[in-house]
Amino acid sequence: MLILHNATLVQFAPAHIISGMDIAIDGTTIADVGTNLTARYPGATVKAMRGRLVMPGLVCAHNHFYSGLARGIMAGIAPCPDFISTLKNLWWKLDRALDEESLYYSGLICSLEAIKQGCTAVIDHHASPALIAGSLDILRRGFLQAGLRGMTCYETTDRNGGLDELRQGVEENIRFARRIEADRQAGRGPYLVEAHIGAHAPFTLPQAGLEMLADALRETGRGLHIHVAEDRYDVSHSHHHYGVDPMVRLDQAGLLNDKSLIAHGIFLSSDDVAVINQRRAFLVHNARSNMNNQVGYNARLAEYRHVALGTDGIGADMFEELKFAFFKQRDAGGSLWPDSFLRFLHNGNLLLERNFNARFGSLAAGYQADLTICDYQSPTPMCQDNLAGHLAFGLSSASVHSVMVAGNMVYEDRQFPFDVAEIYHNARRSAASLWQRMDRLP
Repeated sequence: MLILHNATLVQFAPAHIISGMDIAIDGTTIADVGTNLTARYPGATVKAMRGRLVMPGLVCAHNHFYSGLARGIMAGIAPCPDFISTLKNLWWKLDRALDEESLYYSGLICSLEAIKQGCTAVIDHHASPALIAGSLDILRRGFLQAGLRGMTCYETTDRNGGLDELRQGVEENIRFARRIEADRQAGRGPYLVEAHIGAHAPFTLPQAGLEMLADALRETGRGLHIHVAEDRYDVSHSHHHYGVDPMVRLDQAGLLNDKSLIAHGIFLSSDDVAVINQRRAFLVHNARSNMNNQVGYNARLAEYRHVALGTDGIGADMFEELKFAFFKQRDAGGSLWPDSFLRFLHNGNLLLERNFNARFGSLAAGYQADLTICDYQSPTPMCQDNLAGHLAFGLSSASVHSVMVAGNMVYEDRQFPFDVAEIYHNARRSAASLWQRMDRLP
């Protein structure tokens, strides 16, 4: 047993702060929370927190680990006057250029940086058209090597190879979900990675694709992870070709349940919102990505039953994402205060609960020992009534001191338990080769 001694406990929903507390951890879960636990468990190992903030782990609810080697990209990118051209000229070129080595280092680097920024879990959405079969195993390897919890899936689409490509994407999702289930039941390795059934977006999914995805959901018992209405084109395409709103189309195909994750949703109608709420699915808001891609602002956030926060591939700094989400909403004339965005941040843990069938997001006995530990010298009083304000205007990823996932310190005293210098060296080399391959693609 491990005891984190003299911690300041921070809960997000409902907001709560209490100092001078101990947390007892047994295996992968929290066993006890209280005062003077060192006396109650005299044989336990004790780590002094010295009053540091200990909070439930931060979750990035939508990310693209395949984009990890795109930072500062030096490849010939044609002008991108709109969102669709950005996809075609940049991201769909990058994902076609990925090979096994570049995907491995991209996923591993993203896992390490997510941990360093305070994340205990990331929900990933993957694409590599030249490397579909086995790609999710490569990403899982990076998750496990870093010690990060998460989910991944393959972004099923017909955009490169029609129905054959679409079928390969569905098969990779099913294969990976089956592997996860078999390993879990056999007790092979740590149960840190789960599966969604992935799809790119409605405008690259014909009806035959929706039928394949629905079969995959029924076969695996998983949920759908998909972009919807990130751009107006997705909505126009659905109206033009199918005569319905995009979420109505997905729902008619039987693709929505309470494990589902809908990314962006900027141009969804009130009827679309009602469908998501009825199915108890999650809308994942990605404020920085929306701003970067100039696609618009989601003005309906307050209408959703479940909203979580993601980055859409712009790192995994959820402290920063919360700030941008709040400030952009204020700039757009919204009425939400920081406490709403703190709740959205917390909701990433609810997504984990539904998909891992375990308890996340609270500092209480029986919950997973996924913890973010921060140094934060507050210049003003900090209490439950102003906790959200401290996250919006004060706390940052620079405050992250340690990160625990499933009871293991995967990052402690601002250090990983292994040398990462060679990993970063190899990632830089692999990135340069990736960019060169992009330039050779039509």
